[in-house]
Amino acid sequence: MAVEFKNTDKSFAASLSDVATNLQTEKITLRHLLTVIGEQGLLLFCMILVVPFLLPISIPGVSTVFGAVIILIGIGVTLNRVPWLPNRLMERTFKTDDLKPVMQKGAELFARIERFIRPRLMMLTTNPAINRFNGLMLTFGGVLLIFPFGLIPFSNTLPGYAILFLAAGMLQRDGIFIVLGYILNILTVFYFGALFAAAIAAGQGISALLGS
Repeated sequence: MAVEFKNTDKSFAASLSDVATNLQTEKITLRHLLTVIGEQGLLLFCMILVVPFLLPISIPGVSTVFGAVIILIGIGVTLNRVPWLPNRLMERTFKTDDLKPVMQKGAELFARIERFIRPRLMMLTTNPAINRFNGLMLTFGGVLLIFPFGLIPFSNTLPGYAILFLAAGMLQRDGIFIVLGYILNILTVFYFGALFAAAIAAGQGISALLGS
């Protein structure tokens, strides 16, 4: 079944504040979180899932789970279908007390971003073929998010912002934000490549020292 990813009627910051207010239980599943988000939908869900990677507030062990959900949503955007979200992911529980500070800080971040977002470069948001490519880039951002470099600075932040800008751009028909998402995905690839090259060079240096 095809799905339409509609513009949000409410601001991102207000939506995130409402989500934080509605977290009343001690623990919450991702499925319940998506239900709380409601009609704002899957792209806003992606934006919320990357908030922990953009702020100096961490929730341990979430990059793989959140990244996998974003990948599946990106595939849904690419195929223009409601994404398959397996129970194993959606029933994962998280402490509400860990999520609420993230949501509150995220609302402040969203409020700053919303001052700059508006409909422009519409050809990057209304063409079906481009929307499929945007879905692929969102999927790619999710893949980069789950790379095992979590302890290295910016390894989650770069793809996190790429996903945030792509999802926000698609929701608000802002092609500039979508382009920023493309650029951040590319920068992440170069950054990971540099890390990999540095690791190889370090390994060769250690081998040379041990061999001497």
